Amino acid sequence: MSLAIISPYLITVLLTWLFAHIIKYILSSIRDEKLSLRGYLFISGGMPSAHSAATAGMATIIGFKDGFGSGLFGLALLFAVIVMYDAMKVRRSSGEQGWAIRKLIKENKSKIALPRVANGHSPTEVALGALLGVVIGTVVFLSTV
Repeated sequence: MSLAIISPYLITVLLTWLFAHIIKYILSSIRDEKLSLRGYLFISGGMPSAHSAATAGMATIIGFKDGFGSGLFGLALLFAVIVMYDAMKVRRSSGEQGWAIRKLIKENKSKIALPRVANGHSPTEVALGALLGVVIGTVVFLSTV
């Protein structure tokens, strides 16, 4: 089955998501963190940002396929920027607050259940995720021309 038959948009999103999480797994293994590969497919935070990779990859493939001047590319770019901003500002801030709350609960030996904390991303994690997305989007485009 040729790549041209399958949607390059879907291929881009799936590959960027998969590669970002495989990279997270490899980097965490080097740091000797213990999580299963399956766990890394759904973890939030870490290097690189899979959300940034997927949205940048989608914007890239849309730009190549539908034109960088198209309304669809503009919408995809806006969506990618919002996702990346949210990952660096909103999710990162709420993750830091979540860790602080967990620490307070533990220090006070409270009976309150520890909240789940979803980590956000540093600017570097977002930038490298976006770069990964642009590279994969470009490779998919060139593979399906």
